[in-house]
Amino acid sequence: MKRTDYTIIGTLIVATFVVILNETVMSVALPVLQSDLGVPPSQGQWLTTIFMLTMAVVIPLTGFLIQMFGTRTMFIVAMTLFTVGTAIAVIAPGFAVLLIARVVQALGTAVMLPLLMTTVMTLVPEERRGVMMGNISVVIAVAPALGPTMSGLVLDHFSWRWVFGVVLPFAVIATVVGAKFVRPVGERSSAPIDFLSIPLAVFGFGGFVYGLVAIGESADGKAAMPIWIPFVVGAIGLAAFIGRQLQLQREDRALLDLRVFASKPFTLSVILVVVAMATMMGTFIVVPLFAHNVLGMSPLTTGLITLPGGILMGVSSPLIGKIYDARGPRLLVIGGTLLIACAVWLMTTVTTATSFWLLTAANMVLCIGLAATFTPLMTLALGSLKPALYSHGSAALGTLQQVAGGAGTALFITIVTVVSKSGAEAGDSAAVAMTDGVRTVFLTAGCLSIVLVALGLLVRAPKPVEHDVSLAPSH
Repeated sequence: MKRTDYTIIGTLIVATFVVILNETVMSVALPVLQSDLGVPPSQGQWLTTIFMLTMAVVIPLTGFLIQMFGTRTMFIVAMTLFTVGTAIAVIAPGFAVLLIARVVQALGTAVMLPLLMTTVMTLVPEERRGVMMGNISVVIAVAPALGPTMSGLVLDHFSWRWVFGVVLPFAVIATVVGAKFVRPVGERSSAPIDFLSIPLAVFGFGGFVYGLVAIGESADGKAAMPIWIPFVVGAIGLAAFIGRQLQLQREDRALLDLRVFASKPFTLSVILVVVAMATMMGTFIVVPLFAHNVLGMSPLTTGLITLPGGILMGVSSPLIGKIYDARGPRLLVIGGTLLIACAVWLMTTVTTATSFWLLTAANMVLCIGLAATFTPLMTLALGSLKPALYSHGSAALGTLQQVAGGAGTALFITIVTVVSKSGAEAGDSAAVAMTDGVRTVFLTAGCLSIVLVALGLLVRAPKPVEHDVSLAPSH
């Protein structure tokens, strides 16, 4: 690799870290925001859900957009959108404008991760991808883990607006530096965009996640429509989107080329990442809410719960990448999924008297497990594809990852809402009712972790991939 290649990848990693940090800054800020803006939890959670939902809708387009406009152009567009969205959030006068700001932020964030992963797969030789993916895992997993800590530190001294105000200068710097150092990488395509695929992606991925959110809104008596409608719309939209992509990929015009799923290692890795992401994002949202609303912890103390785990992930991810290069994915994935299972089952024991240290220890175990799981799975998934499919593979992986994160957040918040309301109606105190809801959440996560462990046993070392020029983009 050339020095310029390291500069490009380093710049993209830093920029991606900044934008993904925003995925979880809301977890600690939500109780403060809900009180300040006068919105219930089922409505307030949209500040997190809309972020991941927007990403899930946009990411399918990124493989096509990167090939069409190139690395440099998409970087500048993505970081400009993120910076503008962050600036709007700082000055937002109310909930509606803040929600719009989160959408604009997510439009930029959605491009960055596929852009980073596609660039790495193009520039980094196969024998060093494990180490490099370990560094990327720091971005994907550590940034969300550190989000609550940063948010809590800010909220302990300033208003919620500074949660975004602190990020803004870093976003500006990353944009300016990237505009100077990031150059075009990989092949370009001149195929026209298929505009029909865009609304199909919106209705398909959006309908599913909104359906999960609607369950929680229904429990609060605020559902805008019957619960089954968004699920039906989502299923129809997703089926139509898939059919459209299968038709377009015959001419190499698909927004999301589904030939990536012909690779069994890719498909298995994506399924594992989806389950792990749903568990991670749901946990990172629910634990701060529980610590603040039930245990009465301050925003700073609540945010500090995730700090040790985030540091461990940052330290261990490059080491895990080296182990992958030397030993392959199987040992890491099995160990990682077992640690995830141990962490979530430990959290099923929470009570109204649970200590800060138990939550912190469980989060540390969870974070190490996630680091040992994400790094090898992402490397295995993209490494099993032909180079011409890297951008589509990273787009598919990123799309399903964000849908899983949004679904996990919506599902876990819904469970807390429904169980808490049921407990309150039965005469339990608010603290006891919410604790029951949180325990139910982690029982659900525990069941997901068993699935994760079982699937992890199926992971095998990757086979060498032959290049196939027939899949190269047209010019």
